[in-house]
Amino acid sequence: MQTAFQIKEPVTNATVNTVSPKISYRAVKTSRLYEQIVQQVEESILKGQLKPGDQLPAERDLAQSFGVSRTAVREAVKALREKGLVEAYTGRGTFVTNGTSHSIRQSLNLITKISQADGSLHLAELRRILEPEIAALAAPRIDEQLLITMREAVAAMDGGLHDRERYIEADLDFHLALAEAADNPLILALIDSIVELLREQRSGIFDVKGGPERGQFHHKRILKAVEKRDPEAARKAMRDHLNQVQKDASASVQASASKPITGRRSN
Repeated sequence: MQTAFQIKEPVTNATVNTVSPKISYRAVKTSRLYEQIVQQVEESILKGQLKPGDQLPAERDLAQSFGVSRTAVREAVKALREKGLVEAYTGRGTFVTNGTSHSIRQSLNLITKISQADGSLHLAELRRILEPEIAALAAPRIDEQLLITMREAVAAMDGGLHDRERYIEADLDFHLALAEAADNPLILALIDSIVELLREQRSGIFDVKGGPERGQFHHKRILKAVEKRDPEAARKAMRDHLNQVQKDASASVQASASKPITGRRSN
């Protein structure tokens, strides 16, 4: 859902498509413009004018509404993400969060850093517990728009088998669409909280020979089961996929462990 933004002073005619309630913001004047943008958006969230799940207007529209450069808006969105107030998804936009996933994310990131060697394997194990049931829930509940998102993600991965960033972002979109389709805010918050961990894991698996291709084989099976609204088939397809992920994650960890450590100074 897009929310309206309008400057109070100085008076301008720059607005974004309006929805109720209309939110008005004060013009920003100091050199640290992005901090004032952050403050105003944060106030809107605290007052309930912006709610979890609401989508912020596009970067260009926000810059026009606040009367600042797109660079200032970019810095503001970055700061809001660091506070855990919004989350940005490639190709989908920036959305208000409930703050829960940020707290979970910080804890999980810390745990993973402490047990760095086994972090990817622990994550693969966690996914094997969670995601087959998420797929089974999503299959009968998914709407057409999320199906379109999954199809577009599969097409993007097909075209990104040799493009790390494109493939990984599409892979994340695919799994986040399933989590959203499960229609349970706790599930979405939990999966959202491990997005950075998932990105790191996928980056390692991308370098495993045949990893992206194996992933695509399973993604297409999952999509087919979800399109048929078949929870059992979706559960099985996801379980098979995550068995493959665990094997590739193990291969990635072994490859990393066997690499020589360079750049150390001798004492």
